[in-house]
Amino acid sequence: MKPILLSLLSIIFFTSCSKDEVMLTPTTAPVLISVEEPMYYPTIGSSTWETKSIQTLGWNQSAVQPLLNYLVLKNSKSFIILINGKIVIENYFNGHDANALWYWASAGKTLTSTTTGIAQQEGLLNINNSVSQYLGTGWTSENLTKENLITCKNLLTMTSGLDDTTDAVDPASLIYSTDAGTKWAYHNVYVKLQEVVANASRQTWSNYFNTKLRDKIGMEGNWIQSGNNSVYRSTTRSMARFGLLMLNKGKWNSEQILNENYFNEATNTSQAINQSYGYLWWLNGKSSYHLPQSQFQYPGSIIPNGANDMFMALGKNDQKIYIIPSKKMVVIRMGDAADGANLALSDFDNILWQKINALYQ
Repeated sequence: MKPILLSLLSIIFFTSCSKDEVMLTPTTAPVLISVEEPMYYPTIGSSTWETKSIQTLGWNQSAVQPLLNYLVLKNSKSFIILINGKIVIENYFNGHDANALWYWASAGKTLTSTTTGIAQQEGLLNINNSVSQYLGTGWTSENLTKENLITCKNLLTMTSGLDDTTDAVDPASLIYSTDAGTKWAYHNVYVKLQEVVANASRQTWSNYFNTKLRDKIGMEGNWIQSGNNSVYRSTTRSMARFGLLMLNKGKWNSEQILNENYFNEATNTSQAINQSYGYLWWLNGKSSYHLPQSQFQYPGSIIPNGANDMFMALGKNDQKIYIIPSKKMVVIRMGDAADGANLALSDFDNILWQKINALYQ
């Protein structure tokens, strides 16, 4: 009877302790039982977003102002850091504010990638199928045999084989360069995936995107046509919501919006040519990388000062989503070009991460 009583008392003692309480035994020093803080998701339809202070994290307060000064110097409009879903830093500059819309540029490619994945998990399409299966033949100027080699996955991975000397996506401009899958070349032809999803779902692209992704995580914003591209505009917090979804491998609260298998494919090396590219996502920490408008292979990581597990949405004029799973961190930057116009990557990234690292090193 006595052993049973002691066991029950032990159970009551341990289960009644809160997650932050110190528990003592006669033979050991106090031990803090640490329970992982649950991920925070801001409420849909609300402007409330919980915060976490620099002091609570044990970060270096003196490193904050140099970071903000650099952001102002480099023509930033807004900047957010999330840790575990909560806002640690949120600042607006140069007349911008929390309600203002700004363009994502090529950072919005990741919205197209994610929505394509959602359409696949709903059985509407298969990324391994040819693009012609959804758009019909004649969407390029290639002969039928070569055109049929181009899959949706080739568009996701920038390996269509189409000539990349023009950004135009009309059939006359989509010209054969090499067989699909044999060359990595940054090209606007990825935008054809929006037509693929629209045709496969029998909805407009915007309607499908809004229903299946935007509204489910409480984003705001809209797609606009800009030249040959379809560009997303939103608030900075909306961009942060998307970053938070991807930090959590496509999950928002209890709903798996994007299945984890596709997420893993999208955020890992997707082909053998550019190690630092997934499904329209840039990947840090790889052995080499290619950049837009170049066939040169650069050695090392894209952003040496960034974490090796970081994956990124990078847009023209330094629109940025950085996601670092090991730190449960999302970093957002919107604004004008830091140092002249650029397509995706600039020296700004590496210096910015030097400033961010100073917060917690």
